[in-house]
Amino acid sequence: MGSADSVWGSVVVSVTIAELEELIPEEEIWESSKQQEITAETIHLLRKDLDKTKEYTSQIKSQVIKDFCCMKEYVERQERNTLMLIEQQQKAAQQKIEETIHQLTDIKAQTRDLCEGQRCEGSPLTINKITLDEKLNVVKSAVEDLKRKLEILLLENYAQQLPPVHLPDLHQEPSVSSSSPEPAAESPEPSISSQFSQWADDVTFDPTRVHERLALTAQNRRVMVSSHLTTYQPSPKRFCISQVLCSQGFSTGCHYWEVITKDSDGWAVGVAHETIGKKEKLGRTEHSWCVEWLGPRKQLSAWHKDQETLLHKDKPLKVGVFLELQKKTVSFYSIDDKEMLLHTFEISTSHPLYPAFWLYTLEKNGSLTISQPNRR
Repeated sequence: MGSADSVWGSVVVSVTIAELEELIPEEEIWESSKQQEITAETIHLLRKDLDKTKEYTSQIKSQVIKDFCCMKEYVERQERNTLMLIEQQQKAAQQKIEETIHQLTDIKAQTRDLCEGQRCEGSPLTINKITLDEKLNVVKSAVEDLKRKLEILLLENYAQQLPPVHLPDLHQEPSVSSSSPEPAAESPEPSISSQFSQWADDVTFDPTRVHERLALTAQNRRVMVSSHLTTYQPSPKRFCISQVLCSQGFSTGCHYWEVITKDSDGWAVGVAHETIGKKEKLGRTEHSWCVEWLGPRKQLSAWHKDQETLLHKDKPLKVGVFLELQKKTVSFYSIDDKEMLLHTFEISTSHPLYPAFWLYTLEKNGSLTISQPNRR
């Protein structure tokens, strides 16, 4: 019985192979085998390319790390040298002031009249302080200029080559939970708690409503004058003058936002109807209102329908805007050690209003930064 089963199995196998040979020609079997060899060789080559790619990528990463280390080392060295220079100037001024105090003390001991005469000619202590302030302001201005140029360089010249990154908002106040904040290189921003913080809105600049020579950074919360045209998408609503609107519009309720203005020598902060023309300046139309600072004139003004109201106040470091649509008013505040009302307009429009901004002249570096108000 077992022998019969073996014979029967052999017959079945023989028939099956014969049938397969009839169904699949010898040429196709050879081509299939050849294709498998080619596929295996291709996989081998691809794996070699993958290894080469990994090695090349590793080399590029190492070089990039090295280059950035060199740049950081240079900036850090300049920082150390600048701080050392400031410290030397401070010590030199302190020494002169101490010497002057000693001289004045001796003079006072000799004669009161002579002392009075010296005061009439001008106090050397005051003169030394003014000289120190001038020297330190030169250093501060140079560092700020370097910072702006680095931003422009990274944002423009290498915008296409380098990957996009969200630059940190250097002007945003640190949160309460932050630990060990680094000391600010610039004068601190006003940090009072706003009475309008409950109505604060998170507004951002609109990339479709910004002039081509204005660059947006810090997640569209900072606008700065650029020395080159930026690469925005085409938009029929783009301004032909140095203006920008925000993306958020308001038609009901109360709304509040703040903008840092200290980094620009000329600016306007206000609200405008969405249909403001591409060549129409803020505050010069029926449906736009603003406060404006012109550095060359050192003049703060309020503008509406091309009518100027002189405000006779100093330049605000930060401006708060409070929009009350139910009362149909918009108010502007100077944010310093306290909130000081600059001007209030009565508004007459039923259309949504958008935060609007203007920067004076495209020939000078300047920027405006939207900041989050401190809550009470």
